[in-house]
Amino acid sequence: MNINKQIEFDKVKERWAELAITDPAKEKIREASLCFSENELRKLLRDTTDARNLIEKTGEPPLQNISEIKEILLIAEKGDCLTPYQFERIEKVLAAIKRLKDYLERGKMYHNSLAYYEENLDALAELREEICSKIRNGAVDDYASKELGQIRNQIIKCEEQMKQKAEQVMRSNKECMADNYCTLRNGRICIPVKKEYKFKISGSIIDKSSTGSTLFMEPSGVTKYYEKLQLLKIDEENEVYRILYTLLAFVEESAPVLQDNLVMIEKLDFIFSKGKLSIDMDAVEPAINTDRRIRLDEARHPLMDKRIAVPLQFDIGEKARGIVITGPNTGGKTVAIKTVMLNCIMAQCGLHVTCKQADICMNNSYLCDIGDGQNLSENLSTFSAHITNVLEVLREVNKDSFVIMDELGSGTDPAEGMGIAIAILEELRKSGAIFLVTTHYPEVKEYAARAEDVVNARMVFDKETLSPTYQMVIGEAGESCAFYIADRLGMPKEMLKVAICAAYGEDAVKSYKFQTQESHLIRKTTAKISKAKPGKNYGQLGTKYKIGDSVMVYPEKKIGIVCMPVNEKGVLRVQLPDKKIWINHKRVKLHVAATELYPEDYDFSIIFESAGNRKKRHDMQRKYTDAVIESDD
Repeated sequence: MNINKQIEFDKVKERWAELAITDPAKEKIREASLCFSENELRKLLRDTTDARNLIEKTGEPPLQNISEIKEILLIAEKGDCLTPYQFERIEKVLAAIKRLKDYLERGKMYHNSLAYYEENLDALAELREEICSKIRNGAVDDYASKELGQIRNQIIKCEEQMKQKAEQVMRSNKECMADNYCTLRNGRICIPVKKEYKFKISGSIIDKSSTGSTLFMEPSGVTKYYEKLQLLKIDEENEVYRILYTLLAFVEESAPVLQDNLVMIEKLDFIFSKGKLSIDMDAVEPAINTDRRIRLDEARHPLMDKRIAVPLQFDIGEKARGIVITGPNTGGKTVAIKTVMLNCIMAQCGLHVTCKQADICMNNSYLCDIGDGQNLSENLSTFSAHITNVLEVLREVNKDSFVIMDELGSGTDPAEGMGIAIAILEELRKSGAIFLVTTHYPEVKEYAARAEDVVNARMVFDKETLSPTYQMVIGEAGESCAFYIADRLGMPKEMLKVAICAAYGEDAVKSYKFQTQESHLIRKTTAKISKAKPGKNYGQLGTKYKIGDSVMVYPEKKIGIVCMPVNEKGVLRVQLPDKKIWINHKRVKLHVAATELYPEDYDFSIIFESAGNRKKRHDMQRKYTDAVIESDD
């Protein structure tokens, strides 16, 4: 089970990690776990207190991220030369170490034990001074050595001589120049010569313009200076590398001390992050015991706004090991048990707790079953997941455990759920663990009232505002307030009467004081569904008029013979003396039935079809033919 996520300790860690500076400290925070050594835990808590006190008295420590320096030291250990930029990074860290030493030194006046970590830091003043004297603005300084200064002065002098010689050639050959200034091409001083005068100027062609009309030439008088310049730059490069390798040897010699400094910075960063979190959450150092006792005075959930959160009073261990908390939904039961466990876990990780005062016992495990554990991917219902989790808790629980369970026995038949809840409580009681459970079952309240080492508790509920107060009263069983809440929210009297009668009988209905005046629900007007009108059934008319019936057609009062009975639209076809017509059945009246006019099995096609169509139909019944039956209309 992911206890950190269930009680939101993972969110506390996220907030805590944001206050750390170095990456190793952040990683250590993410992996922070329970401490099981009493002496070590007391030391961790003292460190947190000292860090908070030092921050409050002298401000936040001058820490900085040092991950880049670790990479630089790895390069140095391999013997690779460092760049001036990398030496500057080392110098910046040494400066930060010096500031941190000064910061801790100031803390000694407050007799803060954390301040004495200053003695474990070495600012390596000689190395820092050496780097500062040799490196400046990301490069080896001119004054890093006497030789380097002389070489660079000669380089400047040589470059000036090259420029002067080029300008002298330009003045002597103005008519051959395409412009009146010299330029630098491919690292060489060049003059712009018109293409047609290229043989008049002694020198080498270095480049040409895009049109080809101008040639950039290095005068022959400049070439000797250029060769001298290249030799000077080689000397400069050699001297720079000599200086850098000298510094590298110094760094390599100081590397073990530097590594120790980095480890100490990471350690201090972790400790100071706990102090920052304590200030951020307005927390206090808890007392630690191994007597299985937890007492929280004005406890708050660490992630809730202090201005909104209502302090919780909590005490367990002296009179009982288990508490059964009852009360209405939204009464604050779940927040209360989370608040207790979260503060206990924070304390056992060396953090301050969000209380006015706290005395917390050490636990060897924290176990919980909170929330809807429904898992669709594993086809587990809420109840199945709940029981699976509970069984895992019961396998791990022992006398040094702390257990919380929310809505014990919920998610199934109430009678069976109640029985399971009592069975779970009995196992927890036998284990000797400290446990907090929430429930609504009256039978569980009765169990808690008579069981040894188990007591009832209730969450106080403001009936006027229908809101939780987050106050826990230990020793009293709570009520669900379901009828009262439903009444205040407008459930009609008649519905409430049915509910109260079903739960407690007729006598309870008579004694209940109703808040609602309405006796029945007032229905709201809603949209109406428009149903499609069923079509008329003309099936019966089809039997009323048969082929061959003689009918009277109105209003003309003409006599005709039915050639097609009434269809689904209420229309039939009638053969008049001169034509066939479609007509609604309402305009037709039976004159003489076909049974009275024609013998049985009479072939009506003689009347309704032409001789040509009857012949074609006869042929179609005997053989294949291309003939088409034409309409007789």
